[in-house]
Amino acid sequence: MLKTYRGSCHCGAVRFEADFDLSLGTGKCNCSVCWKIRLWTVKVRPEAFRLLTGAADLVDYQFNTGVAHHLFCRQCGVRPIEWVDVPNMTGAKYYNINIACLDGLDIDELMGAPLTYFDGLNNDWGATPAEIRHL
Repeated sequence: MLKTYRGSCHCGAVRFEADFDLSLGTGKCNCSVCWKIRLWTVKVRPEAFRLLTGAADLVDYQFNTGVAHHLFCRQCGVRPIEWVDVPNMTGAKYYNINIACLDGLDIDELMGAPLTYFDGLNNDWGATPAEIRHL
């Protein structure tokens, strides 16, 4: 069911809301950045995402191919969102919302959502990594 979720960084400088259906699933990636920050995300279309406060507090970190924009709060260091634009792979820009930054998330609802693992480490996004226990 489509629902509006609200989220923030730790210090509250960055606040956002997004409309999505959590029952459609979440994802974890094994690339070097996602692994180091233990990122668990839900994918959101740009028109369903609204940054409410903190645009000036967001710092953009990119690596490797530069298609993923890992945004973190310059005040507290938390990474509430990232945006990705790979037209040849996904067809359009999208946002990944950090599940841990959703305020008041129902844990039962989260645990009921399907979880997909992505092999970003080997740039094989359609494959499930051979090892996922650490993700």
